[in-house]
Amino acid sequence: MYRKEPFTPSTWNPAPEARFGVWRKALPERLRPTPFMDQILNQLGELVLGSVPTMILFIALVVAYGVLVRRPLDKVLGERRARTSGAIDQARGAIAAAEAETTVYEDKLRAAKSEIFKAREEKLKQWNAERDAALDQVRQATQEKIKIARQEIEQSAVTARTQIEGLSSELTAQILKAVLPAGVTASEVTQ
Repeated sequence: MYRKEPFTPSTWNPAPEARFGVWRKALPERLRPTPFMDQILNQLGELVLGSVPTMILFIALVVAYGVLVRRPLDKVLGERRARTSGAIDQARGAIAAAEAETTVYEDKLRAAKSEIFKAREEKLKQWNAERDAALDQVRQATQEKIKIARQEIEQSAVTARTQIEGLSSELTAQILKAVLPAGVTASEVTQ
């Protein structure tokens, strides 16, 4: 219902003015309701009154949904969340316990390795001491053998000298005999 003629105060229906009271006169002209607006307001009022049962049914449906579906669903989801978070907390606890055990095992492994290295060092020191003792014994035995060999060589040299001296006088006598004429003696030549 579109009005084709422009709005003027002469076309204004005084009946709505009596309904709304004096406040209409206080409004500027462009904000004052028209009969067309009255029709729209009446139609809106009828629509609101007609939609009241629908709103009541909708509110009842929302309440029923909340009671019948939402609360049990929230309860189940809360239990699931509690179980899940409980399992996660349990897993975190198990991980922390495993890390603690790993730390303990690593400490034991380090201690065992250090004991092995200490035992190895002690064994090496013992072997080196045994080797050094054996080398000292061999050196002493060798020194003794060298000493005995030197003494034997000196004795051999002394006996060889005495033999050479003994043989040299005989050899000298033989040479002189061979070189000197037959009637001359060695004592005569030395004088």
